[in-house]
Amino acid sequence: MSDIPGDLKFQKSHEWVRLEDAGQARVGISDHAQGLLGDLVYVELPKVGDKIEAGSGCAVVESVKAASDVYAPVSGKIVAVNEALADKPETINEDAFGDGWLFVVKLDNPDEMDALLVPDDYAELIENDEH
Repeated sequence: MSDIPGDLKFQKSHEWVRLEDAGQARVGISDHAQGLLGDLVYVELPKVGDKIEAGSGCAVVESVKAASDVYAPVSGKIVAVNEALADKPETINEDAFGDGWLFVVKLDNPDEMDALLVPDDYAELIENDEH
């Protein structure tokens, strides 16, 4: 299993969030999730300006095995998307916690971050999934 960066928060559905400046958060899927999906071949991202609600589907990642919804870990407005994934979705497989990020959201309610899992709790969750 890969190391989980300490500055991330997680949803049980395997999305990660990294709080950034100006009340914004970068979102992606975990290394564990990309490993379960296998080789990614397509990513459907939200559009800049879209409003997303915590817990709702906002993107899709598709692998040779299956398509999987990505659920918004926080509510807010999309301010950036990772355009590079259109041509190179496998970037998520290669660097899920770095260059494989999906989008950046301007948070409506930063307190929503408190409901997410810290890295140790997420590590325990995926360890239990594997048993």
